[in-house]
Amino acid sequence: MTENAWRLSRDADNIAWLAFDRPGSSANALSSSVMRELDGLLVELQKSPPAGVVVKSDKASGFIAGADIKEFQGFTSETIAYEMISAGQAVLARLESLPCPTVAAIHGFALGGGLELALACRYRVAVGDDKLTLGLPEVQLGIHPGFGGTVRAVRLLGVRPAMDLMLTGRNVRADKAAQIGLVDRLVDSRAQLDEAARQMIRTKPAARRPPLLERALSWPMLRGFIKPKILAQVRRRARIEHYPAPYAIVDLWSRYGASGAGAYEAEAHSIARLFLTDTSRNLVRVFLLQDRLKALGSKSTIEGGHVHVVGAGVMGGDIAAWCALRGFSVTLQDRALEYVQPALQRAAELFAKRIRDPAKRSAATVRLQADIEGAGAARADVIIEAIFENLEAKQALYARLEPQLKPGAILATNTSSIMLEPLAANLADPSRLVGLHFFNPVAQMPLVEIVRSAQSSAESVQKAIGFTRRIDKLPLPCNSAPGFLVNRVLVPFLHEAMFAAQEGVPLPVIDQAALDYGMPMGPVELADVVGLDVCAHVGDIVAESLHREPPNLTRLRELVAEGKLGRKSGEGFYVWRDGRAIKPQMPDIAAPADLADRMVLAMINECVACLREGIVEDADLLDAGVIFGSGFAPFRGGPLHYARSRGYAEVHQRLLELTEQYGKRFTPDPGWERLLQQRGA
Repeated sequence: MTENAWRLSRDADNIAWLAFDRPGSSANALSSSVMRELDGLLVELQKSPPAGVVVKSDKASGFIAGADIKEFQGFTSETIAYEMISAGQAVLARLESLPCPTVAAIHGFALGGGLELALACRYRVAVGDDKLTLGLPEVQLGIHPGFGGTVRAVRLLGVRPAMDLMLTGRNVRADKAAQIGLVDRLVDSRAQLDEAARQMIRTKPAARRPPLLERALSWPMLRGFIKPKILAQVRRRARIEHYPAPYAIVDLWSRYGASGAGAYEAEAHSIARLFLTDTSRNLVRVFLLQDRLKALGSKSTIEGGHVHVVGAGVMGGDIAAWCALRGFSVTLQDRALEYVQPALQRAAELFAKRIRDPAKRSAATVRLQADIEGAGAARADVIIEAIFENLEAKQALYARLEPQLKPGAILATNTSSIMLEPLAANLADPSRLVGLHFFNPVAQMPLVEIVRSAQSSAESVQKAIGFTRRIDKLPLPCNSAPGFLVNRVLVPFLHEAMFAAQEGVPLPVIDQAALDYGMPMGPVELADVVGLDVCAHVGDIVAESLHREPPNLTRLRELVAEGKLGRKSGEGFYVWRDGRAIKPQMPDIAAPADLADRMVLAMINECVACLREGIVEDADLLDAGVIFGSGFAPFRGGPLHYARSRGYAEVHQRLLELTEQYGKRFTPDPGWERLLQQRGA
């Protein structure tokens, strides 16, 4: 099949322009058919070489987002994967070998296979605005660059910059890209991009080479010395049994030094093997789940551009700052300016970190205004309540706000635990109330739970979803229920860690058991980050609402009574300095053999209860919510997916064993019966 995604033209200067515009897609991606089409055009250019070739995108969104991820699911054998990768390598090799200067003209983004295509060009020019995002994020899919990127990145940038790019999967912005030599020239606007590409072809500057030291690190005599140091850094971030791809990247470089045909061949075989690992399969699943959440907002719109936030604490202030960063005008209300000022200071730090252009940074600062009197509520399209967790206080606030709501505006609460029905009890129009539950830290956590009660109108829910996408977050529709989804399933996970602590298991050992399972943060540290008062309060609300006996967590309640609330107070289970936990030295004590199961299966059992109660639509959305809302080990594909992979019958039996040993908190939820029937277990 041919997608007619490429348009080849030649201008009066005999410069060939290869413009990429994949039909039916808002962003360009490299599918097999797209690559075959490109190859055919490159063959034409080989036969009749132009003065130069410019590869560009006709999409407004950006250059190329990467490979077509959905095709990965068709790799049922290493042979199939290897053949596809080898074919892609051949196309980029043909581009690289053209007997004329080649330029990648980049705007917006060039990611994964898109950046690999740019690396196959002699030069790269780019629009150096705040939107520019370049990266090789393949490790986030459990693989590594496969179209020659593991070779060309090292040859262009040198060992350390290239390894940092590939091993972390982090994207780089304009200044960093220019600094490390990933782009040869930055321009201010897309209107200047074509002329910059022409200039590169006319002047034919020497192709960039990394500094001698960086080149020397790939010499055989030095690779053996450097490899252990790189591996030590990788081990601090990922275990090989969880994430094998970064180790494969280091191995490829150490064997071939990013040189010779063997390096490309080895890259193709290596990525073909990685495609078939559970890690890659599960990370691709997570990527597609993310796409599903994004698609929820495809038909949702919200008019206007003003947000009013009431409550300038950590959550309210950071929500306000994020909305201003994403282009909304925002008014932030609290009792006095002294309560708003710290939020404005944190916002300034966020803007300084995220916005390169001083004028745009200043504009974002202007968009966020203190509003002690609350005048902004009357013109707001979205009002977000983010005050403390008290039903009566929230109801009283709504009584003052509701008369000010303009037609079409929605009233949203950031409550983390209180159900919407009692919150809406005194509203004249409860259909306008929805939950917009953000997670801490707001700038880093991608998920927002869109909470709906039976009275929330479909229009209000859709507006909330549309708003969430406009601020570049992932919306997860949830029914109003105790703790909603994420906090509900985190409660037993955190509580089980605290039970283990009361049994005498050292705190660092508990956290390490969770890290060994693959969690991004241990439960004790997570409780400190969330706030021990919040943990206790949410736990009590969930227990009361579900008619369960509150757990006897004496140490947690003692710390709360002493005002030791975790990171925000400087001490909780751990002492905190400059936002980091100061943990005691890891004792030479092995974690109890069942500790990981206790914590993880307690969470999964709660997930099954949430699925049975219909808090979210289906198991996939539940997995997506827990992954993006709590960081549940992504390489395992989500809690319910993990249970399915391990075997529902085995997990159910393990819960019965834990019930017998530790008590009724492990009693399997009735929802297991349906899952067992579905799997024929």
